[in-house]
Amino acid sequence: MENVKNVVHQGYHVTKEMRQQSNKHGSFVIWLTGLSGSGKSTIANALDHFFYNNDYHAFVLDGDNVRLGLNKNLGFSPDDRKENIRRVGEVSKLFVEAGSIVMAAFISPYIQDRQEVRSLFQQGEFIEVYIKCSLEQCEQRDPKGLYKKARKGELPDFTGITSPYEISTSPEIIIETDQLTVEESVDKIINYIKANQLI
Repeated sequence: MENVKNVVHQGYHVTKEMRQQSNKHGSFVIWLTGLSGSGKSTIANALDHFFYNNDYHAFVLDGDNVRLGLNKNLGFSPDDRKENIRRVGEVSKLFVEAGSIVMAAFISPYIQDRQEVRSLFQQGEFIEVYIKCSLEQCEQRDPKGLYKKARKGELPDFTGITSPYEISTSPEIIIETDQLTVEESVDKIINYIKANQLI
């Protein structure tokens, strides 16, 4: 690309490994994907509480919050959704390089976009968590009233109604939020992380 041809990657004197050693834990991204209302943000924040209470360096990147700031110039067309996820992937990578754990809670409806984010990370640093919940259950919850608006035609390109959600065939973890409590969901994710010796 023309705008980056004269840009050279700069190495860091303090490496990711040095930061991990200082923090006394690994750094990685927990990428929570699923329909609106499935429970992504709820689980991400519950994970954040666990990490905070146990002295781990962690932070939540939430879809709505990022769209209010970094990505406020983006809409919900397929191209804008792709760019939204690309930027979040790059920010997540910076957190991992800084030695932190990041929970990224984004609908991220397209498999290719999630795969491209995964490719930014080393093996084991990207944990895709599919927050599985039926469309009917998500609509019943509808915490933001978005499904009602989408059904009325007030929200074009709404995932699950007028825009597709592509389910991954092999996420690291599947959380069925219509069957598990928030606590059980967090335990399942933490058990995976511990089993893979990331913390």
